[in-house]
Amino acid sequence: MNIIVLIKQVVAATSAKINPETGTLIREGVENILNPFDEYAIEEGLRLREKLGGKVTVVTMGPPQAVEAIRKAIGMGVDEGILVSDAKFAGSDTWATAYTLSQVIKKIGDYRIIITGKQAVDGDTAQVGPEVASCLDIPMVAWVRKIEEVSDAKIRVERLMEDGYDVLESSLPVLLSVVKEINEPRLESLKGKMRAKKYEPLKWTSADFSDFDFSQVGLKGSPTRVKKTFTPQRQYKAAMLSGNAAQMAEELCGKIKELNIIK
Repeated sequence: MNIIVLIKQVVAATSAKINPETGTLIREGVENILNPFDEYAIEEGLRLREKLGGKVTVVTMGPPQAVEAIRKAIGMGVDEGILVSDAKFAGSDTWATAYTLSQVIKKIGDYRIIITGKQAVDGDTAQVGPEVASCLDIPMVAWVRKIEEVSDAKIRVERLMEDGYDVLESSLPVLLSVVKEINEPRLESLKGKMRAKKYEPLKWTSADFSDFDFSQVGLKGSPTRVKKTFTPQRQYKAAMLSGNAAQMAEELCGKIKELNIIK
């Protein structure tokens, strides 16, 4: 059972900066981490391998320093990693990213299950997983909280819902996006860290793809644009209330109505 896990290196929240000209995140020279939700996807891939055999391959698209995200996955126990990095892919939105990742998966060829975290903590769109499935024309199940059963031809999972969960069955190959309720990610082992320290993943650039539509990637190939980013200005005003409890409650209600919070 060969499994592909799509991961992403994201900018740590305390280091996030926006390029004012392109509206994209500045990823060079800042602290980067493995997207926390992707750790659950890696863990689930490893658990499936332990039950069913096969191998787990992680794939990420990003600048050269994204190799560190792959090395963390190697430390957790994955078998292989692929870094897709090229200036032609810079500035890709979710659709352009999904298109590129789908071409990578087609090049890998031998897979049955693709797993992603539910979303990346930088963009919070949760779009790449479904878009990759669309590009590959395979089924996709989001918000998976448990994998109940897997065979050579199908998989049964529980999908988290607001009022409980659904039980869904899908044919293979399939793409699953998982929520944190699915497992508890393992820590990197000492043996894994030793391997990860020296590990060099496969590195693919645009030159490694023979059938690739470059009009669909990069900033120019992205159908969405960030026109403006700004930090909202928050204004705080304090007011002292006096009187007994009933009088202060009446005064407070009046002030709330003035702000049009309630009518």
